[in-house]
Amino acid sequence: MSLSMYSASVPVLKQMLTALSEVLAKAEAHASEKKIDPNALLGARLFPDMFPLLRQVQIAADFAKGISSRLSNTEVPSWPDNPQAGFAELQELLAKALAHVDSFSAEQFEGSESREIVLRPGTLKEKKLPGNVYLLQYGLPQFFFHVTTSYAILRHNGVEIGKRDYMGSY
Repeated sequence: MSLSMYSASVPVLKQMLTALSEVLAKAEAHASEKKIDPNALLGARLFPDMFPLLRQVQIAADFAKGISSRLSNTEVPSWPDNPQAGFAELQELLAKALAHVDSFSAEQFEGSESREIVLRPGTLKEKKLPGNVYLLQYGLPQFFFHVTTSYAILRHNGVEIGKRDYMGSY
């Protein structure tokens, strides 16, 4: 039995987006309970040259919509990032990304393992990858990096979350 591109992507993206949403809810509750300005968490970074939590979550959502759209051969929607977003706006963004990912059927992913995926078309950084390479060696690693970094920022800042929170339900 082979693993379909749909099965290797959509359920994984949904699981981790849902878990990230739940982790953010715990972070918001933590800020409220400890009387911490929510912007202190949203602007937190692991190191000065890294993106803050706010941007990590936005990029994770961008990768989720991009992976599912590209593999289903549909247009990647453009959602402007709000640099002033709070927890509520991030929850809306994650809900939107979840709904987008959930809108695809397995049939839309048929043949995507060999479909050419073009990243940054028309630029000096343009890269062409077969769908299976795009998913397994670029898209999912990028997505997991930003989800993991979001988790790490919150854990580093005292939010009481653990591996079960990171993994979510599966």
